Amino acid sequence: MENFIELNEENITSEHICCAISDKKCAESYQAKKDWLKGEFKNNYTFRKLDERAKVFIEYGPAESAWVPITANNYLNINCFWVSGKYKKSGYGKVLLKSAIDQAKNQNKAGLVTVVGTKKYHFMSDTKWLLKQGFVEVDRTSSGFSLLVLKFSENEEDPFFNPSVKNGECSDKEGIVIYYSNRCPFAEFHAQNSITETAHNRNLPLKVIKIETMKEAQNAPSPATIFSLFLDGQFVTTDISVCMDSRFDKVVEKAKKH
Repeated sequence: MENFIELNEENITSEHICCAISDKKCAESYQAKKDWLKGEFKNNYTFRKLDERAKVFIEYGPAESAWVPITANNYLNINCFWVSGKYKKSGYGKVLLKSAIDQAKNQNKAGLVTVVGTKKYHFMSDTKWLLKQGFVEVDRTSSGFSLLVLKFSENEEDPFFNPSVKNGECSDKEGIVIYYSNRCPFAEFHAQNSITETAHNRNLPLKVIKIETMKEAQNAPSPATIFSLFLDGQFVTTDISVCMDSRFDKVVEKAKKH
């Protein structure tokens, strides 16, 4: 595809992965994301991006091996899908989506599936835009997540969220609990560093759980396996900036209002 390239095991060392390009403090977690991608390439995972130093890309792979708690047999699952800054309204989003649709059809898949927020959530695709492209909601959780699907035939089975996410709670009921994975180059730095000071300054118990395997991800208590913060057992936000001392109270207060 003109102006777009796909990452693979050969070129990922020299190519950037769009996010956190110049954020030096996240250098280790940036490399961790690349290492995660190397593992997923073995599961027919696709990372397609604009051949520019820009945040214009889409990631997807077989839903059976997706790091999200869904059941979607014979679908491709879209993970990160981002067109930002000056590249918005350029048509790149539609081009990237079409490439995923074409690949799914070539592989005789039932369609595409993706997790979004019923309202705008950080590090998740634009729900309204996807609905305009023909996606429909087939499941949702009490914590504000929606499962969207684009079927190629009405006869296909509806995907659904796994039971672990249905009530919007985690098993630990005291203080701050964070679940995160290396799917995002920002997550590890903030989950392992920033949140420690934040919790200490508020005398809040803290538990940080790193999702290290596909099985753990598919049984996680939140569909946002990139990053999710729970407070006293209840899901609060996917916004990684909540880890920072200057942002925690504002983000939590805003989340509770919604």
